[in-house]
Amino acid sequence: MEKLYFFDETFYWSRSGRRATAIEVECELAQSVNPDTLRKEMTEHHIEIREASKPQAAEIASLIMMAMTDDCCLYFCGDGYGLEDFRNMMTMLIEREDSQYSYRNTLVASDGNKVVGISVSYDGGRLHELRRAFINAAKECLGKDHSGMDDETQAGELYLDSLAVLPEYRRQGIASALLLATKERADQYGLPCVGLLVDKDNPDGEALYSSVGFRYVGDSRWGGHPMKHMIL
Repeated sequence: MEKLYFFDETFYWSRSGRRATAIEVECELAQSVNPDTLRKEMTEHHIEIREASKPQAAEIASLIMMAMTDDCCLYFCGDGYGLEDFRNMMTMLIEREDSQYSYRNTLVASDGNKVVGISVSYDGGRLHELRRAFINAAKECLGKDHSGMDDETQAGELYLDSLAVLPEYRRQGIASALLLATKERADQYGLPCVGLLVDKDNPDGEALYSSVGFRYVGDSRWGGHPMKHMIL
């Protein structure tokens, strides 16, 4: 049975031992997010958060590229290749089951049949195994070898690789709901935390993560950028 996240009809047992919704359970870990407010926003805007499916691959690819930015996407392209080539490669990787970007690693926020937000996360201990698909695809589809790419995660965390919401759906609590659903997924996998890297020049992103309970645990670098490692 497909699992929906953040529905009033879906109940869990909270850490305090009482019957609670998923939002309330996660907000015991993230006190700065008001569960009633978040639930109300999701209901008012008819947003559902659920596991992704393969037919949504093209929409997911566009949102991942939005999270990465065009400059970053083009960095991964060799001479003569562009954004459409990158989009086609990402769509193919999302349709696979052995890729870090697989639909199986993705939660989607949907407004009816439209994907309006995504969270892509995976076990950090499987980084090298899952990244192999991206490296091989980039050689074949983009003419560039990224075998020497820096590690961005490690064992012991569910790594949040990509988080994005369509511009017209922002400021409705969707990103926060996706973050909390990702934490729920980490709990299901038996991983102690969700981890992510945020650019030190991105205070808005850091503020969003902090608002749902992420905390700073150390400095890192990825892609030549100074980053903060945060966990929930």
